[in-house]
Parts: sequence; C-alpha cells; structure tokens
Amino acid sequence: MTNARLLVVDDDRALLDSVVFILKREGYEVSTARSGREALERLKDGHYETVISDIKMPGMSGLELIDAIRSAGFETQVILMTAYAEVRTTIEAIRKNAFDFIIKPCEPQDLIVAVGKAVRFNQLLSIEKDYKTNLEATVEKRTKELSDALGMVSDLNDELLRRLTTAAECRDTDTGSHLIRIGLYSKRISEALGMSGDFIGDIMFTSTLHDIGKIGISDNILLKPAALTKEEFEIMKTHTTIGSGILRDSPIARLTMAEMVALRHHERWDGTGYPDGLADEQIPLPARIVIICDQYDALMMRRPYKAPLGHAKTYEIITIGDGRTIPQHFDPEILEAFKKVAPDFEAIFNSCQD
Repeated sequence: MTNARLLVVDDDRALLDSVVFILKREGYEVSTARSGREALERLKDGHYETVISDIKMPGMSGLELIDAIRSAGFETQVILMTAYAEVRTTIEAIRKNAFDFIIKPCEPQDLIVAVGKAVRFNQLLSIEKDYKTNLEATVEKRTKELSDALGMVSDLNDELLRRLTTAAECRDTDTGSHLIRIGLYSKRISEALGMSGDFIGDIMFTSTLHDIGKIGISDNILLKPAALTKEEFEIMKTHTTIGSGILRDSPIARLTMAEMVALRHHERWDGTGYPDGLADEQIPLPARIVIICDQYDALMMRRPYKAPLGHAKTYEIITIGDGRTIPQHFDPEILEAFKKVAPDFEAIFNSCQD
C-alpha cells in the first residue's frame, strides 16, 4: 500500500494538517482539498485510492460529496469523519455506502487502520475487474482474491455498525464491556437451547447492536443520574424504533436479525413490554434471548441511581421476581436455560470488565 494516493478533504486547516502528517508518515502520497468542489476537481485530474472527508463542510457536505463522486463514475472509497454521530447522518452514511465512519478527534491508529483497509479494498476491486477480463489466467488465485474481497465487504459492514454502536454506548453509562458480555451471554443461552452454529454466530454479533438506537436519545435523558419520569421513559422507549430505523431494509440476513433484536428486545413474554406489547412466540426468538441477557447485566451493573446487586440477588429477581421484574416476562424455555447456565453468566460478568 506504500505510495497509494489519498485525498483528505476538510475546511479545518489544523485538522487537515494533522491527518496529512499521520498518513504521510505511513508512506502514503497525500493531497488535500478544502471543500467538496475542490475535491471533485482533484479527482478528475488524477486517481486516488481513498478519500477521507469531513461530513460537515460549507457548500458541499461529505454525504453530498459521496453522491458527486459516484455520479462522476469514480469508484474511490470514502471514509467520513465527524465530531459526533447523529441519527440522520448515521443512517444516510450507511445508505450511501460510506466505507468507514470515524469519530473526531480520531486516534492515529484508528485512522491508519481504516485507511489501510480502504486502500486494500480498492486494490481488491481492481483485481476483481482483472479477474473478469482475464479469466483464463491464474483462475484459482483470482477466485481466492475475489472471495477475500467479498468477505471484506461483510466484515466492513459489521465493523461500521460496531463503531456506531460504540459511539452510542460511549454516551450512556454503559461501557464497551457491556456489549461484549451481552454477546457472550446470548451465545451461552443459545448453546443451552441447542441452536445451530450459524444462529449462535449471528446472535453473538446482533445482540451487541440491541441498543444502537440510543444514539438518538438526548443526553439529558440518557445520562440522567436518577430514575426517569414517566414522560422521559416514554422518550427513552423510542430507542427501539430508532434502532430499527437505522438497521431496516438491509439485504444482509445478519442485519435483518439485528434490526429485529433492536426493535423487540424489550418485548415481554406476558405482553407487558414495548414498543408493541407483543406476547409469547409473537416475539422473535433472538429478542427473547437478548431480553434476559440484558436484564441480567443491568441488574449486575452499578448505575448512578442504584448499586450493583450481585449474582445471587440478580438470579433471585429473574427466577422468582421482585415485583418490577417477574419470571413471566421471559420465555419459560429460555428461563430454564438461563437457570442451567447462570454460573457461566456470573463468570462472564466477572471476567469482562473495563
């Protein structure tokens, strides 16, 4: 990837210089532009493997720049940078196939890794073109390279969503270890239920996206160091539909499951959950698994308005109830699986801390 050509677009001179310095140190040939229109002119004058652009710029935003690049016929990959993630820009970035999404100020290593992947991906696309026009040459080698490129697309979709989820979690009192634990709890429950290897792999990923909709909840509610009022709780409940909106209409089966989990992970077996009060098997199985995992972790964690309860008390609340949480909230079969693997839940919680 040495000598690969990059184009950095930002109207902030200090940030522009900082990004250029980091990338030149890695051996890249770097050009700059102070606006989207200037970036398009530079793209017309020469080939660039990757464009790194700020989202918010006067005249032409980073999202509009992606449209202009595609309309002009360029296949250059675009990495977007933003100081904070908004729901609308997040959804739009995903729909416009932004290659990656970096929160500013970005860590140099995050920038280097993202650019390296983008450059390599662009090279793999070129290899794919050569493969189609020169099928008779090195068929076996080219087939593997094409497979790697397609696999990278899937991995990058997953990684982009993980980054967005982390951005949402960083605004909450929860931390990244919460997401890891939810994935591991869901895996363990699914194993106890005898689910297939594919299902277990999918739910380990999709369960970590259950609260992605929190990215659309205001800080005064999300970070409130006390119990929410009735009105505030109604707003908080909308994180399920916001998350569904972010993930909806994907052709990728794993993201279809993620959308289902984001929307339904607060539905309860007895019909008292939200957003739609579904009951019993109306609730998709992945969401029925995630709700008990999320409830366990919430009871175990310290919050500004409550102390951690410990494993024994948490187990008692889930299996016997305390009035607010009752066993009837959970699928009976999944509740029985939880009872069998509860010691594993405690071990996962204790081993996965920030």
